[in-house]
Amino acid sequence: MRLFHPALPVGVEGPLIGKICLWTYFVLLGILCLYGFHRYLMVFLYYRYRRRVPVPKERWKDLPPVTVQLPVFNELYVVERLIDATCRLDYPKDKLEIQVLDDSTDETQDVCRRKVEEWRLRGVDVRYLHRADRTGYKAGALDHGMRSAKGRFLAIFDADFLPNADFLQRTVHFFTDETIGCIQTRWGHINRDYSSLTVLQSIFLDGHFMMEHCARNRSGRFFNFSGTAGIWRREAIDTAGGWQHDTLTEDLDLSFRSQLRRWKFLFLPDVETPAELPVDMNGFKSQQHRWVKGSMQTSKKLLWDVLKADIPLFVKLEAAVHLTGNLCYFLMFVLTLLIFPVTYYRMRLKMEGSVWLDLGVFALATISVCVFYICSQCEVYGLRGALRSVLYVPMMLALGIGMCVSNTIAVLGGLFSRTGGEFVRTPKYAISDARDTFRGKKYRVDLKRAVPFIELVLGLWFVFVIGYSVCYGMYGAIPFQSLFLVGFLYVAFLSFYQGRLASR
Repeated sequence: MRLFHPALPVGVEGPLIGKICLWTYFVLLGILCLYGFHRYLMVFLYYRYRRRVPVPKERWKDLPPVTVQLPVFNELYVVERLIDATCRLDYPKDKLEIQVLDDSTDETQDVCRRKVEEWRLRGVDVRYLHRADRTGYKAGALDHGMRSAKGRFLAIFDADFLPNADFLQRTVHFFTDETIGCIQTRWGHINRDYSSLTVLQSIFLDGHFMMEHCARNRSGRFFNFSGTAGIWRREAIDTAGGWQHDTLTEDLDLSFRSQLRRWKFLFLPDVETPAELPVDMNGFKSQQHRWVKGSMQTSKKLLWDVLKADIPLFVKLEAAVHLTGNLCYFLMFVLTLLIFPVTYYRMRLKMEGSVWLDLGVFALATISVCVFYICSQCEVYGLRGALRSVLYVPMMLALGIGMCVSNTIAVLGGLFSRTGGEFVRTPKYAISDARDTFRGKKYRVDLKRAVPFIELVLGLWFVFVIGYSVCYGMYGAIPFQSLFLVGFLYVAFLSFYQGRLASR
């Protein structure tokens, strides 16, 4: 029964406007479907080249000198455990140098100095380098450290990582192949089961590393150093132009520049490096904003170089999808704004049957996400872990949609910014299990109420949209619309609630 039929402003009810909305909507769905099919490609490539496991060309008879770089900025809660873990690396002391690259402005400086001195007294070559000027942020700190680094190879760990003692022994021998420029290891998760948010993040990251990195690397396509838990050949950094800070993703930028200069990269999924996941929504948003904005800056900077490079077409196409993938957040936001006008005009243009297209896209997106992430969970945790992850698939879809407001701002900022911008690092609180808390700790991300308010309004708006679909019998669109409802309300609620917790 049709309980209501809201009237639109005069001049907006015409069929031309309705057709424009509908065709724009369908075009956006088509583009998003193409990016969805890319997940199938990654799964296919992963299993096709699954047995192409890299092995060292040979083993070093005399291990080469290695410098471990630890870029930190105001990391009071985690910096001690980071220094402890790297100083315990199983590597000859006369071949290992550790640099604590500290840009901190708080008491982290004193903690670092004290811990560095403690390990120096134990005979470890660990050095404290402090910059009062944060020019270049992380890229600037790494470049500053390189000027005095002794190592031929440079291992990098962010403050929230805990490398295992055998990290160097399991990676450095691959550099006996003189064409290898960089090695990336798989990220582990110290606090995976802390909350539903950390579980969702872990599944996202496992898919990215296990499926995408493996598929790209083993099929001969470009993939990227992920900023930490990896080791570089110094020559590969120098010949590619060094660390540059005109983007917020200096790791992605340098990775593509190096591979364009014929350096080979390796991904080692069997070498896991544990790390701490962001535990609050605002910290997660801050991290995602930086990654999305930086990737768009890198796309603007390097996409043309990739397309005109003398490399195989399949490598170019994959690199283009890789660099532009975050445009999906912008497309999703536009789609969000179009859903109700499309729902309304379907009735005016007697196209109610087209709601089954929504249902088809919903099914296609769900299946592609299921296949992609469940396969990655199966590879990392086995069949039991994969089955447990099935329950999180709908929430993963909803979370991705709920993040589209914040990440659309990042996309536009990356496309239209002239400089890299401020590197806002993600707060870490040394949280490993449910007994730990971030309440009242330093480094909280300031809650910008405009974004979560927009998310809340959109979530409530979809209550009306779903009600409208129910009243007019367009049931095929409801599962698709429900993802928007849940995603926006979930992200908005955690943004407000956890922001209040952190400030207490």
